[in-house]
Amino acid sequence: MGALLTAQDGAAVAEERTGGKSPVLLVCEHASQRLPERIGSLGLSPDALSSHIAWDPGALAVCRLLSAALDATLVYQRFSRLVYDCNRPPEAESAMPQTSEIFAIPGNQGLTQAERDQRTQALYFPFRDHLAGLIQARQAAGIETVLVTMHSFTPVYFGKPREVELGILHDTDSRLADAMLAAGEQEQGIIIRRNAPYGPQDGVTHTLIEHGVKTGIANVMIEIRNDLIAEEDGQRVMAARLARLLDYGLAALANDKNKDLGSGMSADGAHR
Repeated sequence: MGALLTAQDGAAVAEERTGGKSPVLLVCEHASQRLPERIGSLGLSPDALSSHIAWDPGALAVCRLLSAALDATLVYQRFSRLVYDCNRPPEAESAMPQTSEIFAIPGNQGLTQAERDQRTQALYFPFRDHLAGLIQARQAAGIETVLVTMHSFTPVYFGKPREVELGILHDTDSRLADAMLAAGEQEQGIIIRRNAPYGPQDGVTHTLIEHGVKTGIANVMIEIRNDLIAEEDGQRVMAARLARLLDYGLAALANDKNKDLGSGMSADGAHR
């Protein structure tokens, strides 16, 4: 089976603000609703393909504003999660979902292993390898790195409204999430929750585990209710809010690191 992406499709992954000075490395796995030319429409209507099942509306726009505000490098996937969800490992059924909420995905029904492998090779591996290589290069150069992944979620899921407006998610490393949640207690006019509307039990922390927990760098996943970032004004307000929370989180991490060093303990918790 040949390559999935054509020359017209371009690369699977994109990077912006290369060399940004912030320790924050922004990642947006569900940035685009675009489908590769050879995939067609997956049997879905234009309305379905523009809805939240195909991408995270507003997430990339917020990432770009936050990237500019912090001077942070941004890495994102250029194709729809319906073809391959880069926040899932290849063995996960949800990497190429047969259904999403109330929608069946005809083009994902009955995929052969060869077809799954083709999508994995075209979309997941380039994304994973690009992100891993960037983190390794930053670590080798002694550049502090904090992984921040950006997502949005629908305000109504299976007919049930969601009260939470901003979710701060983490897996086994909660350092940055804890600090941001502490800062969030001072934020007015928004409902912020830990590991909501999803959490590790839902299989949504793959990127955090693969590129954060396994490498030892602090990490956090942000989920924004997408009605809050449907327009430019809302995107700017949310980006400014997240910049405040991240600034506080970074300061807290730095303070904890200095305390460890001052007590004769290294940042990884080992006595030196």
